[in-house]
Amino acid sequence: MDMKISPSILASDYANLESELKKISASDLIHVDVMDGHFVPNISIGAPVTAAIKKVCDIPFDVHLMISDPLFYAEDFAKAGADIICFHVESDSDTKKTIEKILSLGKKAALAVKPKTEIDTVFPYLDRLSMVLVMTVEPGFGGQSFMEEVMQKITKLREMGYKGDIEVDGGVNPETIKIAAKAGANVFVAGSAVFKSENPSDTIALLRENAKESFTY
Repeated sequence: MDMKISPSILASDYANLESELKKISASDLIHVDVMDGHFVPNISIGAPVTAAIKKVCDIPFDVHLMISDPLFYAEDFAKAGADIICFHVESDSDTKKTIEKILSLGKKAALAVKPKTEIDTVFPYLDRLSMVLVMTVEPGFGGQSFMEEVMQKITKLREMGYKGDIEVDGGVNPETIKIAAKAGANVFVAGSAVFKSENPSDTIALLRENAKESFTY
């Protein structure tokens, strides 16, 4: 299974997004964190900024909607250039309808769970998902510490036979990525670890190699 690194632009310099994206040209995906100030206690960027940076980047966009009504906004982000649209099972939107809407727009659908949410909540939808995102921090702010206790969710998904992508988001660095990969994750969101490093390309390569060496499924 391919190991994919998805740097989060939440940790980038927003005043220089085009040049920041060039620094991470070695990445497999670009993680775009969208927050509305309701679902999580923070506000980030929306569809217009997503559309603007898509024009200067040809790496697939992994858009993470931490918003209350992803069903309403799915089309905006599809038009803005999202390749994967991930939303939370805890959101106010109907989960099945939101997945079907994303798929009808020609995009890949992914479902995210917060640390305290049981992974069983995604089971009814697995056949329609390209990816499951297991949050390894509480969503809303970057720079938090990796929560190893949620690894059992990833292992549970793999042991039940799920062969799609499993993404982890929060506190990923060259050491914690080994823990997540061993549990069965293969897509890794890394913000500070990449953008705050001296050489982002080297860091991306190191993260990918550490994941490959640790992945056990």
